[in-house]
Amino acid sequence: MIAEVGHIALILAFVVAILQGTIPLIGAHFKHGRAMALAERAALAQAWLLIASFSLLTIVFLRSDFSVLLAANHSHTMKPLLYKISGVWANHEGSMLLWVVILGIFGAMVPLFGRALPLSLKARALAVQGLLGAGFIGFLLFTSNPFERLSPVPLDGRGLNPLLQDPGLAFHPPLLYVGYVGFSLAFSFAVAALIEGRVDAVWARWLRPWVLLAWSFLTLGITVGSVWAYYELGWGGWWMWDPVENVSFMPWLAGTALLHSILSLQHRHSLANWTVLLAISTFSLSMIGTFVVRSGVLVSVHAFAVDPARGVVILTLLLIYTGAALALYAMRSNTLQRSANLHLVSREGGLVVNNILLVVATATVFLGTFYPLFVEATSGDKISVGAPYFDAVFAPMMIVLILVMAIAPMLKWREDRLPRYRSLMIKAAIIAGVVTVLTFWLGRSVLGALSFGVAGWLIAGTVAALHRRTGFKGARLRAQPAGTWGFVIAHLGVAVFTIGVTAMSIGAQDDIARMQAGDSLDVAGYTFTLQSKETGARDNFQYLEGTVDVTRAGREVATLTTQRRYYPVREMFTSEAGFKLSPGAMLFAAIGEGGTEGGVIIRAYYQPGVLWIWIGALMMALAGFVSLADQRLRVPKQAKPAIASADAVPAE
Repeated sequence: MIAEVGHIALILAFVVAILQGTIPLIGAHFKHGRAMALAERAALAQAWLLIASFSLLTIVFLRSDFSVLLAANHSHTMKPLLYKISGVWANHEGSMLLWVVILGIFGAMVPLFGRALPLSLKARALAVQGLLGAGFIGFLLFTSNPFERLSPVPLDGRGLNPLLQDPGLAFHPPLLYVGYVGFSLAFSFAVAALIEGRVDAVWARWLRPWVLLAWSFLTLGITVGSVWAYYELGWGGWWMWDPVENVSFMPWLAGTALLHSILSLQHRHSLANWTVLLAISTFSLSMIGTFVVRSGVLVSVHAFAVDPARGVVILTLLLIYTGAALALYAMRSNTLQRSANLHLVSREGGLVVNNILLVVATATVFLGTFYPLFVEATSGDKISVGAPYFDAVFAPMMIVLILVMAIAPMLKWREDRLPRYRSLMIKAAIIAGVVTVLTFWLGRSVLGALSFGVAGWLIAGTVAALHRRTGFKGARLRAQPAGTWGFVIAHLGVAVFTIGVTAMSIGAQDDIARMQAGDSLDVAGYTFTLQSKETGARDNFQYLEGTVDVTRAGREVATLTTQRRYYPVREMFTSEAGFKLSPGAMLFAAIGEGGTEGGVIIRAYYQPGVLWIWIGALMMALAGFVSLADQRLRVPKQAKPAIASADAVPAE
């Protein structure tokens, strides 16, 4: 009965989404107040119905009701509580239900927090949000029903995919989905702005915190996924340019550009057309990620489904939504405000350069991810695009971007002159130069020295920008808005991230061998000795375990325990790496094939800087959350939006 009620709630949400996507849109066209007001009530009702449906599906998993096909395929009576709950979204149907729940919740945020917005803009945006919900809820109901019954009822379930039986994977998808789906509000308000033919500072001020929220959660989700892949898959790396990693990275890059573009629109009433286009593109890239994970067009450890039929439906929705939005942009973008005169040496100019580099970087990742598919589809040939391509084309753009990031925050809006900052730039350049020389002297790597120097340049520039605003005086520091601290933390986070990536890229060493107990491997001055190997069994898996002692110059450094697990129910193998985390370097060991009688494969790694990669990424996510506290992002209750025009000159 619980499953049926959940199914009914999903059907009702579908009906409400259709009403939300049509009646307010018509009402806004004819200036009908009651029809427009329906949008808010429908958005709230849709959110509650979706939450109820998802909650009931969770209860099905908690009660191990294996008469529901989804629970039978992805749960087990012996599963820990955490994995029974995470099993709800660790599959295609459940993850899509979570996707639409988050979509509904973001839609409900508009009536709750957007009371000062113009009624027609709000109605149109909620109507677009309703149409998005109707499409994806319909996809669930007609192709991927999470409440489908199973007969006869099995005595027990198949259990959760072993790769997903990890706390990191319990939190990674929800965090990622909040990021993906959070950009839907930017998409909906961009389409609404195109229909109305105007974009103003109130539009930008209201939208920026929601883009910040989505971007921060997406950053957090990608970081958690990176940590999980590092120790669970035994890749020995924090990022492998896996196709599904790439499709989560592309909306992050586009979302970063969108954040900075909105800033320019909010302060200078410029880049309106560009901001709207970025808003459409960012959520479209999120939908591309949803399509890739569920279509089977790319083979990846992250993929939830390999059903081409479902993939075609999602691709159709993607083409309809993105195609309609871009067509509307082509027809209506000329009605939006034209950018004022742009001076390259200004904060606005820096933001434009930032946007260009980020968009080109996004296109680079897109090309490297999908070009092999295009070649295979057109010629039948299979080609591989891996880390060498991405490192060669992506890294130089990021170096230029970081160079700009250090200077742009110091500049004034409208127009400025670089000679005013000659002293600060010379000091920052000296710091960067010293760091570069020292790094080259220690590591003998030109690229590594250059990258460390660039990170030093960014740190010096960020500190200099903060000094110009505050003089490092207590009262002025305390008076700074949250947005200033968000900018400082984010830019320092990029510098820390760059340091970590560079250290690992130039300093990582590894080796692999088939070893018996007592055998050793020497890596980067460390000796990895296999002390013992044993087999055993636990609740739902069998394991081959190796204990590896790590010494340096005869001194014990760490004892690492690594396992290769076999799950009989799923007939799957997984790796559990052993590692010692420290600020300096990661010592990492992973066991492969073998047994107690013969030798086992042991891979040993020395990887400096890994921890700083994740700390830098978490600093960026934290920066977004800190910036959300900025009172300047609040829309006044009695706000009267002024239509942006080319000659509008806001206060500095």
